[in-house]
Amino acid sequence: MSDEKLVGIVLVSHSAQVAASVAELAKGLAGGATAVPVAPAGGTEGGGLGTSAELIAAAAASVDRGAGVAVLTDLGSAVLTVKALLAEGDELPPHSRLVDCPFVEGAVAAVVTAATGADLDAVAAAAAEAYSYRKV
Repeated sequence: MSDEKLVGIVLVSHSAQVAASVAELAKGLAGGATAVPVAPAGGTEGGGLGTSAELIAAAAASVDRGAGVAVLTDLGSAVLTVKALLAEGDELPPHSRLVDCPFVEGAVAAVVTAATGADLDAVAAAAAEAYSYRKV
């Protein structure tokens, strides 16, 4: 299975702790899903709150296994930073995609789906479908 191309997942938050915790939660709820490459990209290089194009690009490169990279974000400027990186064209691995989904639920759905060997379209669709998860 180590030769299998899996979709990589980057979790972009304004907080390094939030990004790392959501990554841990998603992998844990996906039965460990240790084969799925997941990288948090939270906060700034100096450890403060915010977003960093450099941290996002490095995280995306670290999870790229040739099947595409799903990038999930928490709030406004994280979305804008990822959109800017995608517009540059060479900052993120080929077949990187910003996924419109709720951050926590989408991350869990993305990791669970990626663990099955699904392609980027299926991983993105599963994450986006998390918008329909009702709690009441």
